[in-house]
Amino acid sequence: MHKIEIYDTTLRDGAQSEDISLSLDDKCRIALKLDQLGVDFIEAGWPGANPKDESLFGKILALPITHARIIAFSSTCKPGQTPDKDRMIQALIKARPDGVTIFGKSWDTHVKGEGGLRCTLEENLRMIRDTIAYLKGFFPSVLFDAEHFFDGFRANREYALSALKAAVDGGADRVVLCDTNGGTLPSDISVIVSHLAEELNTPLGIHCHNDGELAVANTICAVQAGIDHVQGTINGVGERCGNANLCSIIPNLGLKLGLESIPLTHMKHLSEVSRFVDEIANLSHNKHQPYVGESAFAHKGGVHVSAVINDPATYEHITPELVGNQRRVLVSEQSGKSNILYKAREFNIDLSQDHTAATEIVKIIKDLENCGFQFEGADASLELLMKKSLGEHMRHFKLKGFRVNTERRTDDTDPMSEATIMIEVGGNVEHTAAMGNGPVNALDQALRKALQKFYPSIHEVQLLDYKVRVISSRQGTESVVRVLIESGDKKDHWNTVGVSSNILEASWMALVDSMDYKLYKDAKQGVLPER
Repeated sequence: MHKIEIYDTTLRDGAQSEDISLSLDDKCRIALKLDQLGVDFIEAGWPGANPKDESLFGKILALPITHARIIAFSSTCKPGQTPDKDRMIQALIKARPDGVTIFGKSWDTHVKGEGGLRCTLEENLRMIRDTIAYLKGFFPSVLFDAEHFFDGFRANREYALSALKAAVDGGADRVVLCDTNGGTLPSDISVIVSHLAEELNTPLGIHCHNDGELAVANTICAVQAGIDHVQGTINGVGERCGNANLCSIIPNLGLKLGLESIPLTHMKHLSEVSRFVDEIANLSHNKHQPYVGESAFAHKGGVHVSAVINDPATYEHITPELVGNQRRVLVSEQSGKSNILYKAREFNIDLSQDHTAATEIVKIIKDLENCGFQFEGADASLELLMKKSLGEHMRHFKLKGFRVNTERRTDDTDPMSEATIMIEVGGNVEHTAAMGNGPVNALDQALRKALQKFYPSIHEVQLLDYKVRVISSRQGTESVVRVLIESGDKKDHWNTVGVSSNILEASWMALVDSMDYKLYKDAKQGVLPER
């Protein structure tokens, strides 16, 4: 199996995304995950460019990294300077990484133009050659990133090639072709890389940006044309539209092309690493991302589900577990009995002997979704609905009534919200009130306060996410809204839904299902107090 080197630049190029700011500890935690995944190079940062990267290398090189080589990034020396006098080059040496990547100009416009180096074409070639030759005396691995190479090749082929040859003359271990503007098409990548593979003896790499939404495709085409070193980021994060997404590149190389990048046994951690990076970067995970997204192997249409149950290959291009993902069957108005049977098995509910119940549940769900409910993102509400439909679950408390007041007394004070609630548990009535940061929070606090007297484990429940969607805006402020709530305790997390033209009522429905699901779980585990 042919080996393709994986060079991860999430910590440097990926951190240039406008939505990302990584602390030193964040970078160290991600570096450890990348090493465990099996990437070959981790581009950690640019020594001398900012205070954070100044201190980064001391911390990251002290980590128990067993496989990946830690790379520092920088530019060639400045026009008119020699590398030994250049402050940034000296910062590279001081950082003492395992290797370095130097970028230089290969597009003549960036050399002569007002926004570029503003030096002669010959001086730029001298800078590339001398910088690499100097650094070869300090590091076993020196890579050259040919910035804007494909634009430069189209504009002035001879000069773009001379930039690569200057790097080779300096002793570069690898020359990386950069589609910095992200506008090159796959067909052009294939032709140009094939030409260079014959022109140069030095190993080639590829570094693509995603401005044309082609970074992954361009990377794969470059590999097929002869490149064996690919650069990218986890989840494709990066400046502007991002970088080539390693979460798609790695499985495409290994599972589709039969090429080794990371060990196939490590690929099962890909989804975990994808979510980990988003979590550390405080980003919402893209559920529709290929291979590693939550929806990548989700099936909603009844015909699809029926087929997948019998033969997953009918609607899945790989086995989800190969990349650490899992098959999901969604339940909605497009569902059939197959969806319900699948979800029932997932919930350990046996409907195999009761087809009438499955048909009835399908009808209930379709009626509810016609009113605005959505169960594909609310498994907890769906499981409770199934249990209630089978007569196997009764809510652990009854609502006797609630009231929520919000008032603002002066222009320079925040509004105050108070909720009062009356519930009944086992014939006992509890009437309580609570203040909150807004009416929904007040209602949440009052419900918890009332329930904790009977069910102490309710204090473990945390509201993790709260989303409101106006289902149709035609009625203005009278529109029906859907509330989705994600809750969690020490062991699990779950999602519930509520729908109403009154946002408090919709919130109440989702909150009640959330608390009821916690008690339902406790009852199954035998830890619920007797009532």
